[in-house]
Amino acid sequence: MNTLQTVLGPLPADDIDGPALAHEHLVLDLDRTGDGAAVLDPALHAPAVTKELAALRAEFGLSLVLELTCRGMGRDPRALVRIAAETGIAVVAATGWYYEPFHPAEIAGSSVADLATTLVREIADGIDDTGVHPGVIGEVGSHGDRPSEPETRSLLAAAQAAVATGLSVATHAQLGRGGLAQLDLLTGAGLAPERISIGHQDLLDDPAVHRELAAAGAYVAFDTVGKSAYRSDAERLRLLLALLDAGHADRVLLSCDISRHGYLESEGGQGYGHLFRSFLAEARAAGVDEDLIDLMTRRNPLRFLTGASSEEF
Repeated sequence: MNTLQTVLGPLPADDIDGPALAHEHLVLDLDRTGDGAAVLDPALHAPAVTKELAALRAEFGLSLVLELTCRGMGRDPRALVRIAAETGIAVVAATGWYYEPFHPAEIAGSSVADLATTLVREIADGIDDTGVHPGVIGEVGSHGDRPSEPETRSLLAAAQAAVATGLSVATHAQLGRGGLAQLDLLTGAGLAPERISIGHQDLLDDPAVHRELAAAGAYVAFDTVGKSAYRSDAERLRLLLALLDAGHADRVLLSCDISRHGYLESEGGQGYGHLFRSFLAEARAAGVDEDLIDLMTRRNPLRFLTGASSEEF
């Protein structure tokens, strides 16, 4: 039986009967300037987050959220437990390290083996004393066309820990760049490409790169849907349709990457539901059928997390 490790414990993957959000943040602190914008504070914003998710559960059957706030990003496992319990949505917590500007001090001077040991221990023993076990490694990051030296160690450690524990790896490719280099590093360390999701590819206007990632077997994450300051959804849809037309629907993951409280509906933002209410409606109007919608929003996330074959979901 394929099992997901959620913040409330192991869950049979077959219990997930509705769509997933494959890259989100429910609790976060990336504030480096003091303006408090890049924050989802559990004390301030969790009620709004919970309300949004519960509404999506009721309206669209939202069943699963991959919460990719990892070490050094303001992770709060206890807040995730409360949100999961109150919404009835399975939440998968993460471990790993974001890209270099946000690396905590533990990265400096640590070998790949040391970093991998840290991740394996956290996966096995839980995050601090919370009893919450990560169910995915991510969002492990890099910026530029090639990872920096600390980012390379972080990515290699993620791959080693993934191989050792059976978890999958979701990456942060800053503005969509460097995904092929990330894939080379991760697979070179022994991680199967189908256990890898390359992040933020909807920010990269390069269909050839998307096709190359998908053809290699990796998941291609269009995971900043609705972030119009970076790219319009019309452009995202054009890139998605190109990938679907190339025969790679089974490699697509979709999400909104809510990473600021200003993105919440309660503050006038697009919210977690933008994928379902707007983008997928536009995809349907462009001819994407319900089976493909289910593939991209439910079966693909489950296959990514579990390594299951296409025959299993």
